[in-house]
Amino acid sequence: MAEEKNSKQRHHRSMFLESMYPVVALMLVLVACVELCDAATVVDVYRLIQYDISGAPFGSRFSSLNHHAASLSFQHGADLSRSVLILPLRELDIAFVQDYISQKQSLGGLLILLPQTFRPGNIGGGETQGLRILLAQLEKLLLRSNIPFPVYFAFENEETDTMLADVKKNDALGQQATATTGGYKLVISVSEPRKIASPTITNIQGWLPGSRADGDSNQLSTIAVVASYDTFGAAPALSVGSDSNGSGVVALLEVARLFSTLYSNPKTRGRYNLLFALTSGGPYNYEGTQKWLKSLDQRMRESIDYAICLNSVGSWDNELLVHVSKPPENAYIKQIFEGFSNVAEDLGFQVSLKHKKINISNSRVAWEHEQFSRLRVTAATVSELLTPPELLESAGSLSDTRQHVNEDSIIKGVKLVAESLARHIYGHQGKDIQIFADNSSLAVNRFYVKSWLDGLSQTPRVAPFLSKNEPLIMALKKELEDYTAEVSIQQESLDGIFTFYDSTKASLNIYQVASVTFDLLLLLVLGSYLIMLFSFLVITTRGLDDLISIFRRPPSRKMKIA
Repeated sequence: MAEEKNSKQRHHRSMFLESMYPVVALMLVLVACVELCDAATVVDVYRLIQYDISGAPFGSRFSSLNHHAASLSFQHGADLSRSVLILPLRELDIAFVQDYISQKQSLGGLLILLPQTFRPGNIGGGETQGLRILLAQLEKLLLRSNIPFPVYFAFENEETDTMLADVKKNDALGQQATATTGGYKLVISVSEPRKIASPTITNIQGWLPGSRADGDSNQLSTIAVVASYDTFGAAPALSVGSDSNGSGVVALLEVARLFSTLYSNPKTRGRYNLLFALTSGGPYNYEGTQKWLKSLDQRMRESIDYAICLNSVGSWDNELLVHVSKPPENAYIKQIFEGFSNVAEDLGFQVSLKHKKINISNSRVAWEHEQFSRLRVTAATVSELLTPPELLESAGSLSDTRQHVNEDSIIKGVKLVAESLARHIYGHQGKDIQIFADNSSLAVNRFYVKSWLDGLSQTPRVAPFLSKNEPLIMALKKELEDYTAEVSIQQESLDGIFTFYDSTKASLNIYQVASVTFDLLLLLVLGSYLIMLFSFLVITTRGLDDLISIFRRPPSRKMKIA
């Protein structure tokens, strides 16, 4: 009888354990989800570039994020090693960021919020020059630093504004977000950055062959028009370089289009070959230009009368500069500058000559024309910039967007270059003749300029992140094929002193999380409810005695023996 009773109790306990499995499973799920979250908001974010120069690390060295959000309203001395600091550009204190980075203070991550007007392709205004200067200072600081935590850029929107307002409120009250207090959690799940193997630079060239005079067997002289098309900036996925050097690329394409009309007719074909080149590697000492020049046949290189390089011609008003390496007294330089000066005077603006002697022993190449000068080819750079940018600077910065470039400036630059070339080619120097006059069949095409400028202003062009068959490269090649002949592509490896890492764009998941206290309380309530529900079901189906027997302590082994 006792054995039958013990068997029955074991059966009841077995049934109890089986019925408790769902309860235990639910509790494990709740414990695993220590922080109950609202539905995630997903925001596109853009990682600070990671690169090395001769082994020295620069930029952000990490990419994954899984920390709570914090703002500049945090209390002094607060531990931010497990927090993502959110910094709106409008409220940025550059000295604070500089001190934080220079002192190598621990930080879980940095999220910089940019106004929507800095989004690539945006043509709306509204931002002050002060914000552009501040962004340029921040970018310069970040690019020159080795930062041991993830740094991302994002654009302000309703979700980020709401999150930041709540985070500021809590931080001001001293309620810094933690696993205990709750708040917002920012999560970016990506693999750690990897080195980009053998990054390439791609050059594109096209010809407009000239026409020899009858009986002339001499090789025709060549005039080259060159522009570097790639960019470099703090966030490769945002580095569109509308002015530097999207404007130069657009100007070159329009000059090629204008002269293709003239050269398509044997009666108006000039006695010069015209060589158009879109080069890569501009931010890296114009390495692409150097390799392209060295790839040319020596006779062809020696046939170049002079080269005009176009750099940043999209945001000037009344003056362009002609930068040269040879002395102003040089006959070729005087001829080039006088041609530009005469055309500029006829068009109602000014050009100025800027001479900068190059040091052959110094590897730094400040202007694209210096690569020509190093090979003893006469060249000049037409630009709105008074001084050359430093290495890896002003070559597609975050603030270099469409809204700050004026197609009128590019059109004036195109007229300057095209008219001066035409007067030189057709022997009209010193004459007030406008070959590309407005409203003529050879007028500059405003729509063409605008469409290409808009397109480039939405296309990041950091060379190490471009594939060999990048749509942009294929589009530029096709455009030159439409207006020039013998178009070819040259692909070379980027100099080994530069190392770049992938992971340039990601998705940021924003979770609004509850505190652990709330989680535990909810867990307790759910657990109590489940126990009460179980007890009720046992009583109603089996009776109170069965419920008591389930929780009754079984007899010891000694009692059984007795």
